[in-house]
Amino acid sequence: MKILKSKDFSQRQLGIRKFLVLLLVLLLVSVALVFQRNNSESTDTLQAYQNQRLTWTSCYGGFQCAQMKVPVDYSDLNAGNFSIALLRHKAKDHEHKLGSLLVNPGGPGASGVDFAYNAPAIFSAAILAKYDIVGFDPRGIGASSAIHCLTDKETDANYASDSKPDSPSELNKLIKEVKNYVAKCEAYTPNVLHYGTIDSARDMDLLRNALGDKKLNFLGVSYGTYLGTLYASLFPTHVGRIVLDGAVSPTSSTLEQDISQAVGFDYALRAFVADCYKRSDCPLNDPVDKGLSQIRSLFEGAASKPLLGTPGRVVTESLLVLGVASALYDSETGWPTLRVALREVMKGNAKTILSLDDEYTLRNSKGGYDGNETDASFVIDCLDSQKYLSTAQIQANVAQFTRRAPIFGPYLAYSGIGCQFFMGEKVPVAPIKQISTAPILIVGTTGDPATPYRWAQDLQKTLLGSHLITLIGNGHTGYGRGLDCVDGAVDKYLLTGSLPKIDLTCTAGP
Repeated sequence: MKILKSKDFSQRQLGIRKFLVLLLVLLLVSVALVFQRNNSESTDTLQAYQNQRLTWTSCYGGFQCAQMKVPVDYSDLNAGNFSIALLRHKAKDHEHKLGSLLVNPGGPGASGVDFAYNAPAIFSAAILAKYDIVGFDPRGIGASSAIHCLTDKETDANYASDSKPDSPSELNKLIKEVKNYVAKCEAYTPNVLHYGTIDSARDMDLLRNALGDKKLNFLGVSYGTYLGTLYASLFPTHVGRIVLDGAVSPTSSTLEQDISQAVGFDYALRAFVADCYKRSDCPLNDPVDKGLSQIRSLFEGAASKPLLGTPGRVVTESLLVLGVASALYDSETGWPTLRVALREVMKGNAKTILSLDDEYTLRNSKGGYDGNETDASFVIDCLDSQKYLSTAQIQANVAQFTRRAPIFGPYLAYSGIGCQFFMGEKVPVAPIKQISTAPILIVGTTGDPATPYRWAQDLQKTLLGSHLITLIGNGHTGYGRGLDCVDGAVDKYLLTGSLPKIDLTCTAGP
């Protein structure tokens, strides 16, 4: 049972070449890693990992590829290692470069290798001149010892299955599905309990060291902000110039985060409906509350009668909810598409909604999934949980979700139901209180549905001395939209270390 979670930045803005992940899997199998150490050293010492040297090979006409070894278990170095896939876009002005800029586009489950591949479309010429842009697939993701649970057909069924049980029989079916999902993750993914973000943060310091950088320079987006925050908490003296855009709150409980995200999607849907009335192609009745009721009725209708999508595929209630929510990430392209999709759905046609689903889930035209984001997100989200809730506790929280977010709340209420079924010792992640490091730059968007603006405020309080750029607007994340106010301030910080005023406020425009 797949529930909507935070999505990555790269798909929203770049139209990534989705076949890249598959090509990289083939390429990186043949890329040699030189894991150098003295004859007296063995891989059961952390120093052996810290002393490794990377062998970079040319790939994709102007890029470089490599792999890095990291311990499966930092508390037991005899447990083996994972291979981490790397891709580098080298600085144009190598003589005056500032070092490496590591990037993570979110998820969890999105490919940092893909993100670095798109560096020329993301970053300004000045950033590309002075930094090596280094993307890495965190452990368990893409080409880095990937988490694997479901086949493509099973993933189709997972997305389509009922995400809002309304009866005991539907709840029992959901529990059976999530138990089966967990069992397959455990069967097909060795060391499945060692893919948490806290270990990825430790991996990132090994990468910093292997790249020869004294400090870590990093752009983390959406979930990537959590990775960056954990890194700062573990290695405060290694913090260089770090930008965190679309913040995940490190102080909120998992329950509070899920409720806040449901509220964020409800808020974004309300903003969409209000904007819809300004457009000639708006299919909704006014006022806003009536339009929202229409959309909720469409959800309820699909629960009893799935809609026609493309040949051989139907759109269930869950797929309809997912398609609507995914369009809310981007007010510039997602909202116009959603107006078309809703008009079609009202006529019984869900072809455009299905295209939104496929774009979000990285489902390709052949019915396969590019990358393993679905499985990786499920496992990593569970391992990052601050508390593992029982089914009874989740049911008790449904009323609170529904009260605070009447549209999306009932669906997100069940988002963590599978986590309780993983076998073995799972250690809940303790909330982070305060971190003292070099100043970090945070970007928060007021109408962000996936990472609500309040989370950026929470993160600023956690990272002592950090500065916050507030973008007044809709959509997920703020950097890279072509807004001089945001992009200029971020670039200036990365290039010079100069921070804007804490109360810098930018506007996305109409």
